[in-house]
Amino acid sequence: MLFQVGGQGTRPTFFEMAAAQQLPASLRAALTYSIGVLALRRPFLHKVLDYEDEFFALLMLVLESHSLRTTDASFSESLYGLRRRALKIRVKKSDTYLDSGDRIHHSGLEKHQKVLSVVFLVVLPYFKSKLHSIYNKEREATLQATLWGRGNESLDNADYIGGGESVIFPERALNTEASTVTLKKRIQKIIAAFYPWLHASNEGLVFAYQLLYLLDATGFYSLGLHALGIHVCRATGQELMDTSSRISRIRSRERERLRGPAWLKAIVGALLNCTYTVLDYAQTGLIAAVFFFKMMEWWYQSAEERMSAPTVYPPPPPPPPPKVAKEGIQLPPDRAICPLCSQNRVNPSVVAVSGFVFCYACIFKYVSQYKRCPVTLMPATVDQIRRLFHDV
Repeated sequence: MLFQVGGQGTRPTFFEMAAAQQLPASLRAALTYSIGVLALRRPFLHKVLDYEDEFFALLMLVLESHSLRTTDASFSESLYGLRRRALKIRVKKSDTYLDSGDRIHHSGLEKHQKVLSVVFLVVLPYFKSKLHSIYNKEREATLQATLWGRGNESLDNADYIGGGESVIFPERALNTEASTVTLKKRIQKIIAAFYPWLHASNEGLVFAYQLLYLLDATGFYSLGLHALGIHVCRATGQELMDTSSRISRIRSRERERLRGPAWLKAIVGALLNCTYTVLDYAQTGLIAAVFFFKMMEWWYQSAEERMSAPTVYPPPPPPPPPKVAKEGIQLPPDRAICPLCSQNRVNPSVVAVSGFVFCYACIFKYVSQYKRCPVTLMPATVDQIRRLFHDV
């Protein structure tokens, strides 16, 4: 157990249950990201990413089975000090006046409840992930067909060899393959049609149960727990001690069941000890490894960004303003007067090469004739005249 969230009684708070439920999804995202980064240097890890659903389902199957067997809790629930308890309601005629809470008793999980718990924790999420993947592929194919139209599917069934020589297959094999492909496409279309409704119904039930649990209207946090008749409770200190002793008894019985020569017992016993050690530290070790990897990735990424960041230099100072030429037209004292006509400027325009402002008609006529700025005598063309729509 890594965390113990405060609260009163054995009933976990809504936040404890929410954190325990979201932990597997967060762990999967972290593992996928970590393997993806490592795959950049170890290409063989791409095979793990190709079968991401199967890999994670197998990992969770081992962790959930071990956790339910030893602690009567799921992998994430055991981290928060929670335990699953079978719900039994006893009703007697003499107890009709008692409160409903006094007729509810909890006991340890039975074998079939542990098996069904693994089904709800591992198998159903795996199928849901596969259905979601099929739905996304079918939706992308439908969208692509809507935008670009469907290609010539008849060409997809033709196989060719270099030189334009076609390969002729038996008609029966082609018919079998075509029927298989057609059946597969039909199944995908059915999944694409019904999956949104199934997903919406599931999310609605999840929301309803969580809302009722938050309002203390039910003791079941999810539909799966309700179907199995299981309450999630906080583990007491005595229960944690009993769990440790029970794990020791289970492992002692497994060692006593070993048969065969002494050397074989020693090898199998060593393998069992290694397995027990890995499973004991799987919870804390897995989360700590992901956290350490993320920290190191952030550390090196920050260092690489600092090393590869370009040096930012201050902007250069603006060039000095052009000087008035001695032979050029002198500037009037009033800035609102055009130097050429000595009148208030009309349709002010600037010569881009020098920055001085004149009347548009005056400067256009002057530059067209002399090909220069009248004040600085710098070469200019009519293309370098810019109209100003706000005269300063």
